[in-house]
Formats: sequence, C-alpha cells, structure tokens
Amino acid sequence: MQKIHLILLAALLAVASCQQSDKEYSNNKQEAVVPMELTKFDTIRLETPDTLGGKPLMTALQNRKSDRQFETKNLSMKHLSEILWAANGINRKNGKRTVPSAMALYPLQTYALLANGIYFYNPQKHQLEPVVEGDFRELAGKQDFVKGAPLNLVFIADYKTYEGEKKVEADKRVRLASLDAGHCSQNVYLYCASEGLKCVVRAGAQETELLKVLKLDDKYQFIVAQTVGY
Repeated sequence: MQKIHLILLAALLAVASCQQSDKEYSNNKQEAVVPMELTKFDTIRLETPDTLGGKPLMTALQNRKSDRQFETKNLSMKHLSEILWAANGINRKNGKRTVPSAMALYPLQTYALLANGIYFYNPQKHQLEPVVEGDFRELAGKQDFVKGAPLNLVFIADYKTYEGEKKVEADKRVRLASLDAGHCSQNVYLYCASEGLKCVVRAGAQETELLKVLKLDDKYQFIVAQTVGY
C-alpha cells in the first residue's frame, strides 16, 4: 500500500512539474511578443539570439509560406533581434555570417524600415544604427500592406565590394548579389516559420526614391525587400 502511495505521489509531482513548465513556457512566449516602443530614433542594441530556441528545421520547412496580411503592432525586441541575425548576422568568431556569400565578399547591406525611421543593420556590432528619421515604409514596396507592416527589410548591394582584389565583372554583379539575397530572405522565412511570424519576399520597391532617401549613389543597387510581422 505504501508503495502505491509513493507511486501516486511521484505521478502528482510529475504532473505539477509539467504544469509549471508549461506555465513558464507560456509566460516566456508572452514576454517574447511584447511590442517594442519606438519612442526615440536612436541606435537599437539588439539582443543576443537564442540559438537553442525555435522549432525543428523540418517543421520550419513544413510551415514556410508567404503572407500578405500583417498586424500593425511593432515586433518584440527578441523577434527583431533574431530576424536580423538570421538574415545577415555573424555566427562565428572568424566574422562569417549566418548566410553564404559568393566569393565570401558579402556585398549586401541590410536596412530595416520601421515606423519611426530607416536603420542600417551593423552585423559586427549586432545593432541597428539610425540613418533617416521618419516613416518611409511605403518606399519598400508597392503593395498596400507594406506601409502598415511593422518591419520591411531591404537588401541593397554595394557594388564597390566587387572592385577589390576579387574583382567581379559588371555583368555578373547583380546575379551574385541576387544569389546572396536569396540566402538572406530564405533564412528570414525559416525563422518566421519557426516562430509563428508572417513574412513575404518582394522583388519590387520604389527603388529610385529609396536610394535617394538613403543618399546612395549608382554604386548601390536595390536587390530585394521582405515584409515581416505578426
């Protein structure tokens, strides 16, 4: 009889432990989706990514899809931080990235268009650096949903990168930069699938106006944009 009581007690403790774990997991998920307050236009120091989190790769692949309806609320700091790291962040001590790059040149610059301005993603410091204050999200695309979504990523190629020792001929540059952008955007897709976020990649934007606002000359070219949100 005493043995049965001990077994029942152990079972009850196990159930309680699971309930507590579920509660903690739920609380953590709630904390993760607290929208950021963009009260000032300043450097955003991003959080270190949780490389042990997320769903299994095969599940993320199963869930990967494009969406074109987004809530207007801002992303959480966690999600913003991990999206940018997944897109073009550094994942090794030698400075190489989460994405491959043709000839390891990394010509792509990543810009984040948020509700209060355009930021440049600095992968070495893992932070967003302010570039232009104001809401320019509509320049990241031509569809209605673009200007209301919390985040539009814009990948712009710096062709000066191809003019060094590893010179790339002009007619090959857009092809190599597009290949790199495909890696970046797919990483974002898989991260969003893992976290239950929405995203869609787009080949079109108001390119001339965007480059003008960023004060970038003809050595730069818009490659692709990606809208992300809840």
